Amino acid sequence: MKTNYDIVIIGGGPAGLAAAVSAYDNGARDILIIEREQKLGGILNQCIHNGFGLTRFKESLSGPEYAARFIAEVQDRHIEVRLQTTVLSISADKKVTVIGTETGVAVLQAKAVILAMGCRERSRGALNIAGTRPAGIYSAGTAQKYVNIKGYMPGRRVVILGSGDIGLIMARRMTLEGAKVLAVCEIMPYSSGLKRNIVQCLNDFDIPLYLSHTITKIEGEKRVTGVVVSAVDENKQPIKGTEMHFDCDTVLFSVGLIPENELTKGAGITLSPKTRGAEVSQTRETSVEGVFACGNVLQVHDLVDFVSEEAEIAGRYAAAYVLGGKKQGENIPVRNGANISYVCPQRVDKGADGNVKLFFRVTGTFKNCTVTAKCGDTVLVQKRKKIAVPGEMENLLILQEKLTGESGEIVVALEAEND
Repeated sequence: MKTNYDIVIIGGGPAGLAAAVSAYDNGARDILIIEREQKLGGILNQCIHNGFGLTRFKESLSGPEYAARFIAEVQDRHIEVRLQTTVLSISADKKVTVIGTETGVAVLQAKAVILAMGCRERSRGALNIAGTRPAGIYSAGTAQKYVNIKGYMPGRRVVILGSGDIGLIMARRMTLEGAKVLAVCEIMPYSSGLKRNIVQCLNDFDIPLYLSHTITKIEGEKRVTGVVVSAVDENKQPIKGTEMHFDCDTVLFSVGLIPENELTKGAGITLSPKTRGAEVSQTRETSVEGVFACGNVLQVHDLVDFVSEEAEIAGRYAAAYVLGGKKQGENIPVRNGANISYVCPQRVDKGADGNVKLFFRVTGTFKNCTVTAKCGDTVLVQKRKKIAVPGEMENLLILQEKLTGESGEIVVALEAEND
């Protein structure tokens, strides 16, 4: 059994697939993709709705169709894949310990590692909602797998907590399967999902969205029988007297995604407290030399098209690292300023070639605003936006020549007309 590779990629979802193809096309040949499931594709396999690929392919594809295009690219290049194989740990010297149905426990030595493990859903346990623990409570992604993959209906009368994209999509999916979605509740004063999903999944099906509301009690013993929903104040505390009761048998949670970073922590990689993913440069190299990260394990994306774009960056620079032994150069820190919740990457490697694209999210809903990236008093790039909302990732492109001679730190800030 082969145990030495130039590049080992952990995760065979959209990020891992795109990173593998990019690394190969940039000269690397000895590449391995490790995937714990029985097939490649990751979360896309259960996303049977369309809307994928609009940016990248200018087509509306289903999740499996989008994944199939990259799987074909991997197969055409004869990139090695190990399925039903779980990574147990990664060391700082890029030893990858795995356990698989065919290999048993094995240790693989890589020259470079690309982390592409994706993310997981935040659970009810993180929310402290009062009530018993009856059947009928699911994360939206679990319900999606039951309906789309296993052919099971989780319930018939549904309340959804959280307006993330998976929750919005499942509101439509459950409706199409004959369930009655009574309400979607969002504790924030704005939705965390894409505008198009609010329109296509809620408005088109007359499903009410209650902003600044949350579930304050779940009723039922053996099975959910109802929930109490309350309005919240500016501190997200329930307001007495605003309670609404819904008779339901199912509650779906769509309350955020968390990058899957246990392996990252185990390797001693520095994590960002804002994204909960690794801190990286624009090459997507982490604080551990030769270890790169991309996709939802790095930052939670709205569109798979952007996951693929970011993974291609990681693949390209991982190949350059393996083939040329490229070391990190002088770094310029990047941080969020006014009205920006986070920026990724968190540093710019001045020794890396190419322009730098900064991804960021805003802290609220802003209209007629200006986003600026500055290094000291120097404006590197500025963009006007008619509207910016937390549910949609934004980006700024800094030309490489703009960074020549700059030092200090880069600050991304938003100024709105009503500031």
